[in-house]
This record gives sequence, C-alpha cells and structure tokens, in this order.
Amino acid sequence: MSDNRQKLIDLIVGMESIEAADLTSEMLEAGTEPLEILDICRSAMDIVGSKFEDGEFFIPELILAGETLEDISRLVKPLISGTDGEAQEKHGKVLIGTVAGDLHDIGKNIVTFMLDVNNFDVKDIGIDVPKEEFLDAIREFRPQVVGLSGFLTLAFDSMKETVDAIEGAGLRDEVKIMIGGGQVDEMIRKHTGADAFGLNAMEAVKQCKEWTGVAS
Repeated sequence: MSDNRQKLIDLIVGMESIEAADLTSEMLEAGTEPLEILDICRSAMDIVGSKFEDGEFFIPELILAGETLEDISRLVKPLISGTDGEAQEKHGKVLIGTVAGDLHDIGKNIVTFMLDVNNFDVKDIGIDVPKEEFLDAIREFRPQVVGLSGFLTLAFDSMKETVDAIEGAGLRDEVKIMIGGGQVDEMIRKHTGADAFGLNAMEAVKQCKEWTGVAS
C-alpha cells in the first residue's frame, strides 16, 4: 500500500489527473479507506504548495493540481458521505475563503470538501478575497463559522485585517473565526485575533462541530 501511496502523491504533484483518478479507483476497490486517500491528497498538496512558494510552480500548476484533486474527490466523496438519498438537516453554516493576496486554494478545497461530507452548509467564496467581500458574505449567508485560509506568510496580516474588519463592522460577536493553511500556529492565531487555528481538515471539522454543538 505504501508504494501506491507514494505513486498517487507523485501523480497528483505531477498533475496527471487521469492516471491519479485511475489509481484512486484501484486503491478504493482494493480496500483503501477513503479518508486515507484524502490524507494522501493532503500530503501531495503540501508538496504542491511548497513548490509554489519556492517559485518552482506557478498559478497554472496550482489550478491543474486543484482539478486533479476535484477528480479524486468525486470518487471519494460518495464513499464518505454514505448518502441514502434523503437530505439531512445541516449542522450549521460555514463561510470559507482564501484571504486577499493569496491565491492558494488546495487546503481550502480539502476543508470545504470535508465539511460538506460532514453535513455542514458550506459557502466557498474563492481565493484572493478582500475583507469587504467577507463582510458582504457574512451579512448575506449568516454563518456560525468563518474560515480564513492562506498558505503564504503574507496572508497572516491579511487574516488580521479581515478579522479587524469583521469586528469593525459589528459582526464579530456573531461568528467564530478559524484560520488555516501554511504555518499557522498559536502565535499566528493570536496575531490575527481568530478564535482557533486548524492543523488539518479533520481538526477543522472537529472544531466546527464543537462550535455548532454537534455531538462527536
């Protein structure tokens, strides 16, 4: 299985979407857990993100890698959600976006995917989102949780500016704010004024469940 894990990572990083989807299907049929596939995707996208920050990859590579992830997600998502055809009541609303100045969306897409399959109503407002657009989306969507994503270190100040804008607009008490991506840690959380930071998609889901009162 470890050989397939590395092979899938290499295919995702190499943006070989057809081959990556084929291998994903083979691994699922052989009994690989869907969540393990997602963990492989996260590892691959960490490499893609690092290559982007180092100047080895550019926006087209990020887009192609994201499309490869979407292809894999279409195969994995039904196996995680276990849908029976009945629409279930959503646990809560989560607004998520990559902050202004950052075009990285891989981590955000994985978190959005995992929140979706865990029955949250998720509104993804994209990448390079100015603080004003976050404010408009909060007023319109009325989420319980706002997720600010960013991979590049320059995103940390943008996260802080967005949190400050939410407070300045009188909306801070209405939402919990989580940050994620790149090298976020407790120090960065304090700098931005967010309520929590997520190390990975599963931690983000767990935190959202706690905030919305969903039993683990």
